[in-house]
Amino acid sequence: MEYRSSKSKEKQSFNCGKVRLKQERRQVQINIGMMSPQGVDLKPRRGKTLPLFTDPEIAAPVLLERAVQKMRAFNKDMDEGPYILLYPDCSEVVNVPGSEKPFTLAEYKKDLGKAYARITLFICLEKHFRGGDDTSDSDSEIVITSRSTAKFNQADTVIVISDTEDMGPPKTNTNKTTCYSTYTDLYAPCVEEEDEELVAVHMTEEMNVTLPAIIANLSQPIDHGRVSRFNISRANVWDGAVRGFKRTSYSENCDMLVKFTDDAGVFEEGIDSGGPRRELLSLLRKNLKDRPIFDGPDGHRFLVYNANAVREDEYYLAGKMIAVSVVHGGPGPHFLSEDLVRYLAGQPSFKATVNLITDEEVGKALEEIENAASVDALREMTMRHSTMLQTAGCLRHVASVEEKKGIVSDYLQWYIIGRNSSVIDSPPGSNRRLGESQTLGYWADYLLDCEESQTAVSLEDVLMFATGLTSLPPSGFEPSPGIEFLDDSPFPMANTCSNTLKLPLLESYNVFKSKMDFGMQNSPGFGCY
Repeated sequence: MEYRSSKSKEKQSFNCGKVRLKQERRQVQINIGMMSPQGVDLKPRRGKTLPLFTDPEIAAPVLLERAVQKMRAFNKDMDEGPYILLYPDCSEVVNVPGSEKPFTLAEYKKDLGKAYARITLFICLEKHFRGGDDTSDSDSEIVITSRSTAKFNQADTVIVISDTEDMGPPKTNTNKTTCYSTYTDLYAPCVEEEDEELVAVHMTEEMNVTLPAIIANLSQPIDHGRVSRFNISRANVWDGAVRGFKRTSYSENCDMLVKFTDDAGVFEEGIDSGGPRRELLSLLRKNLKDRPIFDGPDGHRFLVYNANAVREDEYYLAGKMIAVSVVHGGPGPHFLSEDLVRYLAGQPSFKATVNLITDEEVGKALEEIENAASVDALREMTMRHSTMLQTAGCLRHVASVEEKKGIVSDYLQWYIIGRNSSVIDSPPGSNRRLGESQTLGYWADYLLDCEESQTAVSLEDVLMFATGLTSLPPSGFEPSPGIEFLDDSPFPMANTCSNTLKLPLLESYNVFKSKMDFGMQNSPGFGCY
């Protein structure tokens, strides 16, 4: 008994210790970003979101103060305050949304229904929020002020930032840190820095945009002064279309000039002012839905694997044809299965039924499982078709007749999506996507090494190589800089007229770094190779 009593006391003391430890470490992580004016609206600044560890009971003024301190620690180019704390919808943080309760992080999290790590709040200059400043931020001019102290204004959630060490005019920073930050901002569409502690927050905006407006926007790059020619025989529309799309002179940014020939091979009279193009795209859709890369009943076609189509790159060609048809005024792919479209769009719902299966043997087996009226009958059906179910990973021990729905649903999802994932999930436009993503990671690390003088070239040299300038011009870059990829050269290349940097696809970072250094050091001109 004494032994049991001593052990009980020991456990109680141990448990209390754990409780105290948890109480001492009561911290949560949220994300803090920055907003700045873009046009007439406030928009989050890309690449400026940072994690912040704080007490969940923190109030808005204290949270604002900590957010500004965190941002200033990692962004030396922050403007002078005062700052204001904002919700993602650009409203000021005073009360919990939809109530009169003063803001605390815990109350906001409770009403929002999200984990702390998925909460993002923003800071913004008060003059931008109030609309008192007509100027907008410009990335082409970076001003660094001395370290400042923050004074807390008790009347509002505003931080007033004042200089205490240097009251002189601000000086322009010329060191490599500033160059690196501006350079990564410049190439922000192509380079993304990842932080293991940073939780990505996807922000959605409600927009009143119609489908015709979206397609009209996609069709803006089309050059109506140039054409891609298609000579089509009505006896074999597919063959003529494939030749046209595979022609080296073809470009989706050019108008389509279509000429039809009759059965005798004579070109039909008429000028293509849109009618022949639309007719070709309509005939092409009819031919496309009957290609061997698709299976399923009419109106519910889904992709299937076909070895010959893979060799002929027909999946890529089919995707291009569908995209061109939509953007150039042709019909959409209305023959596709809704489940396939939802899967491609990243929507998880799946509602396929057995009647979509064209294979009679498979369809009959699924119907037998679906019609099982008892547990014993269901077990008998699953054992009878065990090979089929095991191939799809759906074979299981059943304890209830209701499990038949799950078995059939899982098999249908495998049959329509899973078994064909090698063609459905192929990266759009090319099978190089993995190498390109890896190269973007190499590129981000290479910029960091340039900043830390671990490479043979500097950040200024990189900018010179890609654009012909060693610093950002006051007028900005036109066109905006971009990145492309090379699979036919181990060295980087650049087009300074279009501000395009071309990165080689290489097997390791060390090789990438070596080739980048060598290529830039030995280029005779602005990226000429």
